[in-house]
Amino acid sequence: MKHIVPVIAVATALTFSAWTTLWAHEEREEKVNPSDVPAAVQQAAQAEAKGGTIVRWEKEGSNYEAVIDNNGKQTGVELTPDGKVVSRHDESKEHKEKGE
Repeated sequence: MKHIVPVIAVATALTFSAWTTLWAHEEREEKVNPSDVPAAVQQAAQAEAKGGTIVRWEKEGSNYEAVIDNNGKQTGVELTPDGKVVSRHDESKEHKEKGE
């Protein structure tokens, strides 16, 4: 019984740490100029656009995100610095979740 309080304290601290890390990851998103995006990333994003238009670039940690508008639907494509696609997501859903 005397070990339960430290166990609960450690579990609480780890949970708080995990949430703080996730929150910080979301907040590291920053807009960047297309001229600051590596050529390999730009080429991969153009291939992903498939007739759409890249409306903005963002940097998320070491990765880049191209926001592509295709007939009014915006899709975010996250890419590594060497141009590999990490993920795709609907930008309108992301901004609704953030309350924007």
